[in-house]
Amino acid sequence: MYTINVNGRVVTSDRDMKLIDFLRDAMRLTGTKNGCGSGACGACTVIADGRTVRACVIGLGKLDGKKIITIEGLSEWEREVYALAFAEAGAVQCGYCIPGMVMSAKCLLGNTPDPSEDEIRRALRGNICRCTGYVKIIGAVRLAAEMFLSGRLLPLREFSGILGEDFHRVDAVEKTLGTGVYVDDMTVPGMSHASALRTPHPRARVLRVDVSEASRHPDCEAVFTASDVPGNNKIGHLAFLSDWDVMIREGGVTRYVGDAVALIVSRKKESLNEIKSLVKVDYEVLNPVTSPADALAPGAPAIHERGNVLSHEHLTRGDAEAALKNSAHVVSAHYSVPFTEHAFMEPECAIAMPEDDGILMWTAGQSIYDEQRECARMLGLEPEKIHVRSKLVGGGFGGKEDMSVQHHAALAAWLLKKPVKVLLTRDESMRIHPKRHAMEMDFTTGCDENGILTATKAVIVSDTGAYASLGGPVLQRACTHAAGPYNYRNIDIDGTAVYTNNPPGGAFRGFGVSQSAFAIENNLNLLAERVGISQWEIRYRNAVRPGDVLPNGQIADESTALRECLENVRDVYENAKIAGVSSFFKNSGVGVGLPDTSRCVISVEDGKARIRTSAACIGQGLATVTTQIVCEVTGISPKDVVAEPPDTRRTPNAGTTTASRQTTFTGESTRRAAVMLKEELARAGSLSALDGREFYAEYLGETDPMGSGKEFPKSHIAYGYAATVVELEDDGRVKRVTAAYDMGTVVNPKAAEGQIEGGIAMGLGYALTEDYPLEDGVPQAKYGTLGILRSTDVPPIDIRVVHGAGTLDIACGAKGVGELATIPTAPSVAGAYFALDGKLRSKLPMEDTFYKKKKG
Repeated sequence: MYTINVNGRVVTSDRDMKLIDFLRDAMRLTGTKNGCGSGACGACTVIADGRTVRACVIGLGKLDGKKIITIEGLSEWEREVYALAFAEAGAVQCGYCIPGMVMSAKCLLGNTPDPSEDEIRRALRGNICRCTGYVKIIGAVRLAAEMFLSGRLLPLREFSGILGEDFHRVDAVEKTLGTGVYVDDMTVPGMSHASALRTPHPRARVLRVDVSEASRHPDCEAVFTASDVPGNNKIGHLAFLSDWDVMIREGGVTRYVGDAVALIVSRKKESLNEIKSLVKVDYEVLNPVTSPADALAPGAPAIHERGNVLSHEHLTRGDAEAALKNSAHVVSAHYSVPFTEHAFMEPECAIAMPEDDGILMWTAGQSIYDEQRECARMLGLEPEKIHVRSKLVGGGFGGKEDMSVQHHAALAAWLLKKPVKVLLTRDESMRIHPKRHAMEMDFTTGCDENGILTATKAVIVSDTGAYASLGGPVLQRACTHAAGPYNYRNIDIDGTAVYTNNPPGGAFRGFGVSQSAFAIENNLNLLAERVGISQWEIRYRNAVRPGDVLPNGQIADESTALRECLENVRDVYENAKIAGVSSFFKNSGVGVGLPDTSRCVISVEDGKARIRTSAACIGQGLATVTTQIVCEVTGISPKDVVAEPPDTRRTPNAGTTTASRQTTFTGESTRRAAVMLKEELARAGSLSALDGREFYAEYLGETDPMGSGKEFPKSHIAYGYAATVVELEDDGRVKRVTAAYDMGTVVNPKAAEGQIEGGIAMGLGYALTEDYPLEDGVPQAKYGTLGILRSTDVPPIDIRVVHGAGTLDIACGAKGVGELATIPTAPSVAGAYFALDGKLRSKLPMEDTFYKKKKG
């Protein structure tokens, strides 16, 4: 018998278990989150006898007799202080890490009431945040300390909700205090638990799946295989490329170590692994194809029936070959960038249960309508039979666009006619969901004697892994951005996405642009050295201005402010001892001629304006963005506005949260609906007089396809621009990052800064420390060894907002910044190291740096 005191209550357990399981399952204290299960991320931080501990690794046996405080055990005064501090500082994004951060802060402030910034950073070192870059969280802890010392809360502010106001995020309080609900926080009466048995072999023929012994386990409810799938066993994020197996059939061949061969359903969560171990699978192990070069070699085994090439793009304008021959300077280099892991804080989870003659699903992905479509395809049902509702999403960055657990939960619930939860462990998550694409790139770029760019020729080979996911669109984006945001017209970009037996490549913040930007920006540094001008100067001379033509043929619109971004950071670059600079751009919206529509309904119910859109908030704060747009347009108070969570029965399809599109696209559909509401308000006089009315609007972004015959095709609806300077210490440590961003109209300044700070921190990791190593197609990393930067690793970050002379004519001028925030960082770091020692570092993560020594 084990006895502990939890939040002042004495509780006992007759068996030893991890503290987090006792808190979440036995006591239903779900504010403590399980992010990794290995003590690496800190989301599960609680206080035991005055010291922080990781609830996911410590057992009750080591806590017998101790006093435990969880986020639910804060006093009312502490709850008020931390809720206000984190909301005011803009410290909350996806929110999954925040209760753990608060507990670390409580422990620090209990011992050090007036901490320095360094002391705060050290106290938070055990807590990973993947969204914020820590800057705003450190500010929140400092603010909380000030309120505790003074014994007074900050004066309450009345918010109008208009654009440009630091309006508190609508979900900040619930996320800070752990009361917001993520899917794994839910239980349903009679719920079973399911988990897929996955192959350990990247490529192997499944000879036999024997479920007999597993089926005899007293807790086993069912073991399903591919033969039990009632509809189509092939699903996929892009409907026309549905090539991902729900489960591999007997006789079929696995394509990567994430492939499922059986789905086990248990009455008890704790016996799942035991039952899984009783399923016997016989394999004929085959040699995996682990690189695009091997996959393209003559005689290579076909990973899919259609072959090993997923897609090929060839983007040309002008005559690159002739322009290069006539250039004063030409440089060529090969660049290599790796797979990288999203490492969002919340592992994937879904619950499905019968509803009428269909299925109700609780999910946490990046589009409820994608989930509906793919699960309907698998079950052989009409889409409207699948009712999907989203809970809070604990980060995504593109990694939650594909099915991971949703389809398996739906399958088990449909076949068993009962509620089923599927939750991935962190190790499963890291193996299963798609990664940032690894790419091999050859870039040749020329300029004249004054550094004016003349042409770029590039060959990009993308490792799209085992399944299509979004490998085609990612390749397109890598190609359309490959020549950079500069004013020249001779380009020849050849791109190929290749299937291998590696984990799939998919959407990841930057969406292919992070890779090609690293290559072209390094080439600019090489050219600048040849010409005898600075990294800043070559970019400024070539930076696109309103009315100029981008290399992809699109005319830069009046909102373009790339030169202004560069001008803003010039003093920092030129006064730094050692610095690198990069400038780049990123599209808003899917673009390249593909259908791209967002929809919004504003309904008036009980005197409140209810914003209804399926656009997923994965941490970027979309509900806050739409709330502020409604307040800006209509003039009503944010107290009278409610942003509903995505629900296929309530919220119209606004498209996937991807491609930096939601602020612009759903911002515009919301604005249009708000204009209709405003007009009716003027006639009716009050919201309550409009009860029962609905105002529907949609926005279609019309663009031209790649290869368009137009002289000036429109590849994308809009672009944001940025310039970033990275300064180094003499020993190679990053000293400071200064970044100027053109994101159009800034909806919420603190939220925008937080997005950029988080993106820069992620970009620093991409440049210097993060990796996802594979051996023969098998992932080798654990969450704690991915190289994610912690609070003590992130340098000071100075964010500057820049505006162009014109304004985008949609979404009140907002262009979004989520992906752009990451893209220029790695090239800036490369430029800084080039300035330090004159060496081109053409591989990520960079070697021979303060952070990573050269191999061999």
